[in-house]
Amino acid sequence: MAVIFSGVQPSGTITLGNYLGAMKNFTSYQNEHECYFCIVNQHAITVPQEPEQLRKNSRNLAALYLAIGLDPDKVTLFIQSEVAEHTKLGWIMTTLATIGELERMTQYKDKAQRHGNGDSIPAGLLTYPPLMAADILLYQTDYVPVGDDQRQHIEITRDLAQRFNSRYGEAFKLPAIHTREVGARIMSLQEPKKKMSKSDANSLATPYLLDEPETILKKIKRAQTDSENKIYYDREGKAGISNLMAIYSLITDKSTDEIEQLYEGKGYGQFKNDLAEAIIETTRPIQKRYYEFVHSDYLDQILTAGAAKAARKAAATLNKVEYLMGLSRNC
Repeated sequence: MAVIFSGVQPSGTITLGNYLGAMKNFTSYQNEHECYFCIVNQHAITVPQEPEQLRKNSRNLAALYLAIGLDPDKVTLFIQSEVAEHTKLGWIMTTLATIGELERMTQYKDKAQRHGNGDSIPAGLLTYPPLMAADILLYQTDYVPVGDDQRQHIEITRDLAQRFNSRYGEAFKLPAIHTREVGARIMSLQEPKKKMSKSDANSLATPYLLDEPETILKKIKRAQTDSENKIYYDREGKAGISNLMAIYSLITDKSTDEIEQLYEGKGYGQFKNDLAEAIIETTRPIQKRYYEFVHSDYLDQILTAGAAKAARKAAATLNKVEYLMGLSRNC
């Protein structure tokens, strides 16, 4: 079986974009692959976090993983900080990286602009990619299911792995990115040429998995489209309706061609109502299971067992890396 690794930050409620762009596929992966799903709370602290809220967000995210259908008997679900090998290998990956390649990372440049001058930019924003590389490489990962905006992070992960293998000896597989052609990057409902984000100041821009039905309907009805009132897929010319079609496609498994045919001669109003109803029907069972899991002792049992299982696999990789680098006393 191929190894799949995915890490999501516990930085607030999961958006519909997070779910459709990556998490929706997790339930199919678990039946065919060896899967590691990690709540990357150490990535979250690259910016200040309220401790109690971070703890709560980590449990909430774990509950959502189970609510979307992950089976703890088939996957390894764990919290990053509970497996010490992540930070150990993260430091090693940092020593292999250069300042130049880290400063060229698009996400670092975007976040650095928001933080102002260099004196106020957290160093963790710069060294985020080596830790992400460690997360992936520890499990000898074959595929990483992420949105298209994460492609650069997978590329630097491969570069660092190859650099280590060439310098010290074969220790890592080179992971490949796995994205979907439609919906790999779900866009804002209000600015459809900008990626959907949980940090968007416009409350209408982002639907969440735990939104109430009336909230979902309101956000979809007010989603930006255009004045043509014709439903066809054109990412450049009709970004708004194309984004909504991508969401509809991922929820219903209909192709964009099928959606065009289904709504030929019909307007945006009916399409938006149908889309909102499809989202509500998708999220309703997820929300029910989420509230069953989030306050249960069962959730903690799963996370404890998952951390122990992940640590066994991670330790095997780290031990080999430390031996090859001369960091262990074993000869």
